[in-house]
Amino acid sequence: MLRVLCLLRPWRPLRARGCASDSAAGGSEIQVRALAGPDQGITEILMNRPRARNALGNVFVSELLETLAQLREDRQVRVLLFRSGVKGVFCAGADLKEREQMSEAEVGVFVQRLRGLMNDIAAFPAPTIAAMDGFALGGGLELALACDLRVAASSAIMGLIETTRGLLPGAGGTQRLPRCLGVALAKELIFTGRRLSGTEAHALGLVNHAVAQNEEGDAAYHRARALAQEILPQAPIAVRLGKVAIDRGMEVDIASGMAIEGMCYAQNIPTRDRLEGMAAFREKRPPTFVGE
Repeated sequence: MLRVLCLLRPWRPLRARGCASDSAAGGSEIQVRALAGPDQGITEILMNRPRARNALGNVFVSELLETLAQLREDRQVRVLLFRSGVKGVFCAGADLKEREQMSEAEVGVFVQRLRGLMNDIAAFPAPTIAAMDGFALGGGLELALACDLRVAASSAIMGLIETTRGLLPGAGGTQRLPRCLGVALAKELIFTGRRLSGTEAHALGLVNHAVAQNEEGDAAYHRARALAQEILPQAPIAVRLGKVAIDRGMEVDIASGMAIEGMCYAQNIPTRDRLEGMAAFREKRPPTFVGE
C-alpha cells in the first residue's frame, strides 16, 4: 500500500489532575497529535497505558473525557483517529483490578461515567475511526463501536466478553452491537462472549476493513489513516451534517428521518462550501473546501 508522507507534530500529553499515571513514561495515558502537511485535519488520540493494556481505569477515562471536550470545539479537526501506543492491543476493556477495589455504589457511578464517555465519542461532531491493531475486548470493543468507522488487523481479536466475567456490556455494547449487526447476531455474540478475529469481524460487517498485520504491528493504523485521507478533501460541514442525519435518522421512523435529513440539508445550503462545490463542477476543477 502506498503511504502518503506527512509532517508530524509532536504528541501533546494531557494529564488528569491529582491522579497517578500508568503510561510508559509515567506521564499521561492519553496523548494527542494533529497531523500536518497533506494530512492536516487528521487528529490522532494515542492510548498509552502499557502495564494495563490500555484498560479503562479512572485516570484513563478522565483524560479521554477531557481530551474529547477540548477537541470537540476545534473546527480544525476533520477526522479523529483512535489508535494504541501499546503493541498487540487496542484496549483490553475495563480495569477489573481497579474495579475490585470499588464498592457497589462506586461501580455504578464509574460504569455510568464509562457509558458517558462512549456517548461522547459517538456524538463527536467530526468522523471518528478506530484503528484496532490488537485485542479489543469488552469496553475496548465498546469504544470502537462508538466510533463511526472501524479498521482492524486481520489478526486482531475482539468481542464483548463480559458474560464470561459475570457481567454484561454496560458501556453501550448491548445497544450499539445490535444496531451494527442486527439483533439475533448481537445476542449470539453477547450471550456466548465469543471472540472474533479481524477477518471474521469484517465478514460480519463489524469492521469496515481488515488488513494483514505488518512487522511493526500498526497495519490497521495505516489503513485507518488512508481512510481518513479519503475524507479530508470533502466538504467538512457537509460531512458533519451527514453524520448527524445518519445518526439521528437511524433512531426514528423513516418519515421522521426524512425530516431530519431535510433540516440538515437546509443548514448546508447557505455555506460557502456548497457554492464552491458548484463552481468547481462548472469550472471542471477540484473544489477547495474551507469549512464555511
